[in-house]
Amino acid sequence: MEKQRPLILIANDDGYQAKGIRSLIEMVRDFGDVLVCAPDGPRSGYSRAFTTMVLFNKLISSEPGLDIYGCSGTPVDCVKMAYHQIVNRTPDLVLSGINHGDNASTNAQYSGTVGVAIEGAMKGIPSIAFSLCDYSEDADFTPMTEVVRHLVGKVLSEGLPHYTCLNVNFPVTDDYKGIRMCRMAHGQWHKEVEKREHPRGGLDYYWMTGYYQSDEPEAEDTDAWALAHGYCAITPLTVDLTDHKALHELKLFE
Repeated sequence: MEKQRPLILIANDDGYQAKGIRSLIEMVRDFGDVLVCAPDGPRSGYSRAFTTMVLFNKLISSEPGLDIYGCSGTPVDCVKMAYHQIVNRTPDLVLSGINHGDNASTNAQYSGTVGVAIEGAMKGIPSIAFSLCDYSEDADFTPMTEVVRHLVGKVLSEGLPHYTCLNVNFPVTDDYKGIRMCRMAHGQWHKEVEKREHPRGGLDYYWMTGYYQSDEPEAEDTDAWALAHGYCAITPLTVDLTDHKALHELKLFE
């Protein structure tokens, strides 16, 4: 009896039309059968949100070893839809991205790309989120090929710890230094809400904008430092939000 090929589920937050997800498909499709279930349009910043109302799902294209679906919901909806309605077996791996823009440090909290990987990990499936620090629609993802293929092969064969996923961010640089295992940098966004006047008058409106600033720019063990210095940053994330250190240190009722 012929051995069943691994099933790889791919989603993102930029939509199934994005160059990043198309690049990721081509990088990994020889590892197994690929099922893509991705939003039917951009859903950046949706984090781990999911839809409680009506969802629509459409088969966009199908060929041997590759099916692509477009979903009207969020990135997390796409994982749920694929897992509960499309496939008849549990995926061996969930991949997210490749995102147009980085999802390091605080950005990981807002990222729909990372939300996909966390949803996969919550279902007990090894999961990886990939991002490139280039926001352009026509970004060049080919420098990520070696890292993507190495991690996919490694995780397919060895798995990941339960409730753990990987957040992988790749720099845009002419001086690529290699790979670093990192923790999330501590930092925050500043001046996030900008008031603007409508050109035709009437009500003012507000634009979400701002800039990110690390609270520890010299900390060499962080993802922000690694990216700023030409390294690919790999950060293990856990679904468990418990602060285990505080759990043992806080004496709130003593």
